[in-house]
Amino acid sequence: MRIDIKISRLPLAALAAAIAVVATPVAAKKKAPAVVGPPIEMSDGFRAGAQAAEAALKARDVATASARIASLIPTNDFESYVAAGMRFQLAAQRRDVQAERIALTDLFKTTALPRSEAPRLRYVAAYLSYMVGNYTDATAQLDYAKTLGYDGIDATMLRADIALRRNKPKDARPFVQEAIARHKASGQPVPLAWIDRAISMAYQAGDWTEVGQLYRDRLNQRDGKEEWRSALVNYQSAAELEPQLQLDLYRLQAANGAMASERDYQAYAQAAEKSGYYSEAKAIIESGRKAGKLTPTQSVTSQLLKSVTPKATKEIVALPAIAKKAAVAGNGKDALAVADSYFSLGQFPQAVEQYRLALSKGGIDEGRANARLGVALARSGDLPSAQATLARVSGPWTAIAGFWTAWAQHQDRKVG
Repeated sequence: MRIDIKISRLPLAALAAAIAVVATPVAAKKKAPAVVGPPIEMSDGFRAGAQAAEAALKARDVATASARIASLIPTNDFESYVAAGMRFQLAAQRRDVQAERIALTDLFKTTALPRSEAPRLRYVAAYLSYMVGNYTDATAQLDYAKTLGYDGIDATMLRADIALRRNKPKDARPFVQEAIARHKASGQPVPLAWIDRAISMAYQAGDWTEVGQLYRDRLNQRDGKEEWRSALVNYQSAAELEPQLQLDLYRLQAANGAMASERDYQAYAQAAEKSGYYSEAKAIIESGRKAGKLTPTQSVTSQLLKSVTPKATKEIVALPAIAKKAAVAGNGKDALAVADSYFSLGQFPQAVEQYRLALSKGGIDEGRANARLGVALARSGDLPSAQATLARVSGPWTAIAGFWTAWAQHQDRKVG
């Protein structure tokens, strides 16, 4: 989750400009070129030594660079700034974090450090202190950087990392949430590692609304079958959904081709059977057998198939009479039941008609009706109307509508 920084390419513009000045007798007498930063005041001997050290650093000749830098003897503030900057670069090449942090402290002691560089370097100091386990100083440096005007998303995430290292996940969570919100606002895709960390924190907090939203954010970036299965199975297992909500997530898993195990098919078939959708239960068992995930000798689903097969026939035969009754009913309860039956049979255009009838009559769970109407529209191919309908869903069905909205958006992108 941590944001890495390019330590070897820190913005030491004045340092680079100073070292680039050619140490010839003529150049030594002339005024140094104008640069953004402190005035360049170096003796010819110091400049020559610094140039030799810089050449070794560029060649990544650590041994030579170390000897050259060690021989530098600063006599003024700017030379101290240059020497500290070169010690920093050398430590970065050596991957010596402790030495990098010490070199930065020496840089901060000089008045030659340009004000424009100080905010970012204070953040770098915080990062390095974090890396060596000095979380108190890391926090202090972040606070200092913020007072100087540096408050990047990387600083926010570093605060989260510090809290996690201190075993304070509750303190870390608001920083992760802030970083993700700021990243979204900038129009950039949120790193998946951040989303995964935020999901873990939301799980611990029991915030299922945020868990669902984060999984949908993740699916918007990576929507393969495995990602869909992971998101839906993990969300179902933790959110303690009532059966009808859970059933619609199984349906979504199947719609994505993300049924991957015996458990997936068995759980889906059992959920359909408990809800009274016997034809759907029968169809999913047969689908599982065709996919090679269920076998005729698998006892639970074999017994379930034997039980639902005659009921499925009766369910289909009874549907026209129930639909006729729903048309003249005083409220939408019968129409909703008919719509759900058509939905379970995969007859989505007929389901759309009945959900609209149920909503027009009223007296029903509008969240459920709109959610399934939106899905039925999507499965019928009317993706714009589906998304508009799903956006109206409120209450317990909001998360389900959100997952199906993600599916509709993916289908829309494929069509486009």
